[in-house]
Amino acid sequence: MSENLEIVKAIYAEWEKGDWSSSDWADPEIEFEMVGDLIEGSWTGIAEMAKAWGRMVNAWDGLTADPEEFREIDDGRILVLLHNSGRGRESGIELEEISAKSANVFTIREGRVTKLVLYWDRDRAIEDLDL
Repeated sequence: MSENLEIVKAIYAEWEKGDWSSSDWADPEIEFEMVGDLIEGSWTGIAEMAKAWGRMVNAWDGLTADPEEFREIDDGRILVLLHNSGRGRESGIELEEISAKSANVFTIREGRVTKLVLYWDRDRAIEDLDL
């Protein structure tokens, strides 16, 4: 297993326990992007990523993003295929009804995540990555 893959799996080990608080893995100038219909935008830096992430996480009750597969795309990028669940706090809609299969793409340089893209639609991630 590559060092980059180990980094991403360690991040998910915390996230799977519901601990979203650490950003030790992130480059201070991380590029953070959410792509898709639910929440879309891009932010730069740990503080901006934390605000955007917090808004997204707090919009859902019981939010989980369970990794189904980790793929090394190339030397610095890791694709994680996810299964989502949760219920909208305001809408009551089940996340599985609108975006059960998602993906995250991590770009890693010198042991830090320099870019993280959250795709609400797994197929769009695969298309964007030309896989």
